[in-house]
Amino acid sequence: MRRLGWGLIDVEGARLSWVAHGVIEPATDADLSVRLLELFDRLSDVIAEWTPDEAAIEEVFVNVNPASTLKLGHARAAAMLAPAKAGMLVAEYAALDIKKSVVGAGRADKDQVLFMVKRLLPKADPKMKADAADALACAITHAHKRKMASLKRSVA
Repeated sequence: MRRLGWGLIDVEGARLSWVAHGVIEPATDADLSVRLLELFDRLSDVIAEWTPDEAAIEEVFVNVNPASTLKLGHARAAAMLAPAKAGMLVAEYAALDIKKSVVGAGRADKDQVLFMVKRLLPKADPKMKADAADALACAITHAHKRKMASLKRSVA
């Protein structure tokens, strides 16, 4: 729970374009509740500044360390509450699906995800951190899944 990446893209038909991204890094020496509040507040600030229409987040995976998994769950809750408070529904995607959507392989590593995000969104900062690339990959996945759901509805 040291970093929370966020990313915004614009979707026009099949065209995706980069809007903004960043990484929220709460003070590591602060209490858990203070770090969670900082995640919530700063993500709320991003939402207020950029006014996105939709939100998506990576599903939690069960880590070998139960304490780490629990803290990750707390951070996800803070990250889900910010868009929910702004009136947005929050879609959730498994890491495997995000990697498959962006890289083409569900077992891709962070460097492969970062590489593909830079290729798919060439106007994004080439020095972006992996956490921001992961967030943009989640946004790209959401755009792809939303388009597929729309096509299925129109065909059915």
